[in-house]
Amino acid sequence: MTAAAPAPVRDPAPADAGTPAPRPRGEHRYDIDLVRVLASIGVIVCHAAGELMKAVDRDPSGGGPVYWVALAGDALSRCAVPLFFAIAGWVVLTGAPPRDDGQIRRRLTRIVVPMAVWTAAYLVWDWARDANTDPTRRLAWDAVFGSVRPAFHLWYLYAYVPVILLLSVAVLVRAGKRPWGAGAALLGLALAPTLLGDLGRLLDVRVPPFAWQFGAYQIVYAVAGAVLLSLPGSAVAGRGRRLLWLAGGLCAWGAVAVYEHRVHFPSPYASVVVALLAGALLMALDRIRVPERFRPLLGRLAGASFGAYLVHLLFLEAVAPHMVSADAGWPAAVGGLVGLTVATVVLSFAAALLWTRLRLARWLG
Repeated sequence: MTAAAPAPVRDPAPADAGTPAPRPRGEHRYDIDLVRVLASIGVIVCHAAGELMKAVDRDPSGGGPVYWVALAGDALSRCAVPLFFAIAGWVVLTGAPPRDDGQIRRRLTRIVVPMAVWTAAYLVWDWARDANTDPTRRLAWDAVFGSVRPAFHLWYLYAYVPVILLLSVAVLVRAGKRPWGAGAALLGLALAPTLLGDLGRLLDVRVPPFAWQFGAYQIVYAVAGAVLLSLPGSAVAGRGRRLLWLAGGLCAWGAVAVYEHRVHFPSPYASVVVALLAGALLMALDRIRVPERFRPLLGRLAGASFGAYLVHLLFLEAVAPHMVSADAGWPAAVGGLVGLTVATVVLSFAAALLWTRLRLARWLG
């Protein structure tokens, strides 16, 4: 959701005057660029599968082929969000640790500003379609506190920002520094739910739930990602090992599908089967060599992945009614999921690449 993570190896913002010189840059990790792009596409697959599930009301009796195709697509893409947290952990703890309070602020600004812009865009989009379930002004106010209506996919960022803040503060404290500003912001996020709830009761006013929070599993995914992505090449190299990890990933994919069909749909990101799927795919791709001729394109796509994540729901919701039908047979169901995914991926990445070229990325992601 790093679909939202900063660039994996380097931080483009210059150090403040008087700060120590940054460490020499390591070799660019194109394998992490690849994981970022695949995770972004995975989020789109997940939401495309959700449109198919919605068409059959999450019940195979509503349309067997559509249900099973949607289940397979969702199960495979459940690992996307854990992979984003894994990349975020690697960036902060290993790839490009923050040097000072100012760098933390700049990193989070590059997340929060586009998030605010797209929250407003989705509110306007649903208002124009008369799809808002509550008054737009109320939805906008709720979004300040962490509501994900109507942009439900932005829930990830309400957790991602506190995770990055916590890990960044820990890194600076470990380095002997005193990140007072970031520490105060972290403390504010920790105390806000209770404080706002108390103020609401004392003043007898409605205060929306405060959702700028993270779960333990998100921290674990971030730390585990930093560990796995920092393994030396000798620990993961070899075609045989990668094939074994891919085989494990296929088994985990099947396990997630069974879980979603028999226990709960969608599967929680904190479930064991999702963790196994994410870990297997991460190890299969870790330190994989990307041919040089593909590296420039991969780098551009990785840079556009955050923007594609932010905008994709607009395209998905516009295209889905023309491609999804509960009455579809097997070929049409597969074609619907593939077609909806491809159309959304192409439109989303094209839009993100365009506004990056127009120097609007600081506003649009």
